[in-house]
Amino acid sequence: MTNKIGQTAGEVWRLLEKNHQITLAQLKKKISGSPDLINQSLGWLAREGKVNIEEKGKSVKISLN
Repeated sequence: MTNKIGQTAGEVWRLLEKNHQITLAQLKKKISGSPDLINQSLGWLAREGKVNIEEKGKSVKISLN
């Protein structure tokens, strides 16, 4: 399972490199994998200090640090 989370985290990272900032809803549409797997990958990246996760109104915005 850790491998899948790491691979998905890599996909998230590459997507954010291209887009600078993206909403969680957009991210889940563009990345293959279950919503739980994507959330786990974001948690991993956040814990490592690689991404910012901000709640703005009803949406959640994600960007690289």
